[in-house]
Amino acid sequence: MIKIYTSPSCSSCRKVKKWFDEQKIPYKEKSIFSPSLSESDLREILTKSENGTDDIISNRSKVVKEKNVNLDDMKISDLLKFIKENPSCLKRPIIVDDSKIQVGYNDEEIRTFIPAAKRLAKTWCSDDCPDYDNCPHLKDSN
Repeated sequence: MIKIYTSPSCSSCRKVKKWFDEQKIPYKEKSIFSPSLSESDLREILTKSENGTDDIISNRSKVVKEKNVNLDDMKISDLLKFIKENPSCLKRPIIVDDSKIQVGYNDEEIRTFIPAAKRLAKTWCSDDCPDYDNCPHLKDSN
């Protein structure tokens, strides 16, 4: 299941959710400000990010600047605690599935979240097919 970590005022978050809705790809939305943002969520995000904190934490965020934190010197437990206490430091949206992560909205990169069978069907059928959503090539991808 795809998870999208968002914040209410984020325009890129709204774009991502709209894109997934248009593609009819199910996802679970989680607010970064919600108490349900767990340590395991944060560990999964960190584990899947290619460049660790550089990918997911904004060094320009107010809290990072004000507290003058050196993220590279933090123990994992301290880092997780810092993020839970200061979720606004996270870049957003953060999109996570079983094997990958994407931070922010990017028209090209987000396409990797289209299920493989659906991507193949797109090569066989055109988007302007009158009954594209019921295309026989897509039946296996749902």
